Amino acid sequence: MGDRVRIYEVGPRDGLQNEATAIPLETKLGFIQRLASAGLREIEATSFVSPKAIPQLADADALLPRLPRGGGASSTISVRYPVLVPNERGMARAEAAGADALAVFTAATDAFTERNIGMTVEASLAAFEPVLTRAAELGWWRRGYVSTAFGCPYTGAVDPHRAVAVAVRLLELGVDEVCFGDTIGVGVPSQVTTLTDAATGAGIELRQIAYHFHDTRGTALANVVAGLDAGIRCFDSSTGGTGGCPYAPGAAGNLATEDLVYLLDASGYEHGVELAGVLDAARFITAALGKPLTSKVGQAGGWDAATGSPIGR
Repeated sequence: MGDRVRIYEVGPRDGLQNEATAIPLETKLGFIQRLASAGLREIEATSFVSPKAIPQLADADALLPRLPRGGGASSTISVRYPVLVPNERGMARAEAAGADALAVFTAATDAFTERNIGMTVEASLAAFEPVLTRAAELGWWRRGYVSTAFGCPYTGAVDPHRAVAVAVRLLELGVDEVCFGDTIGVGVPSQVTTLTDAATGAGIELRQIAYHFHDTRGTALANVVAGLDAGIRCFDSSTGGTGGCPYAPGAAGNLATEDLVYLLDASGYEHGVELAGVLDAARFITAALGKPLTSKVGQAGGWDAATGSPIGR
């Protein structure tokens, strides 16, 4: 798979969607601009779910047309802005807003999908079929999330083959990539290896697999290392570590992009993202939210692996 890693930024969508205080559109645009300027080329921007369900992202129709398409200073480098689309109504809104990439979201257990989106896993897949068919007709890039791939807050441990079976169905529906999510942050490195082996054993190619780790129990970076060792080259992260775990009140949420970038830099992986720029974006959004910067690199200050010099706090 080589040494090039894709960092898939989820801060603007997953990181902000559960915030109680309304975030102005201009703040979101400023955040995304900083992310693009830092070199991030895949930024999950928003969600076209019902505004009643997620009020924080009710401005999706206004946000998407204003996103910086040139990735900051360079107008020759494009940025992919996937948006979460739950159904045909959301697809129509995304299409009207100018989207060209999407993600659909299901899980490995019925208990989770029934509480999260009000339907079984099978019903969610049926709802996605016309959405993915239309996206394919338009030539959009398509991703499928398999949440609770390691554990479910309602039913406990999840058989990796169950998660893989859902991923296979998503690929059959036409997604380009499946992302296994450790929704409640219970996974450990050995489970990452087991799940990756199960996925490739079912015929899923390594290039089609991404991981979305939560740092609820402090294992996110260790899980990334296990994924790298298994040949995975795409990982989700959220700048500033935004996006807590709603099923574990008070617990840490998404893996922080700055922590992931530091690990990849120091380990010799190419990814094209500048740590200083990510830290700037992290400080911007946490200040806007009125929260402290909790990422490890954010607290300690970065370190330039190439020159052996610090990057200011």
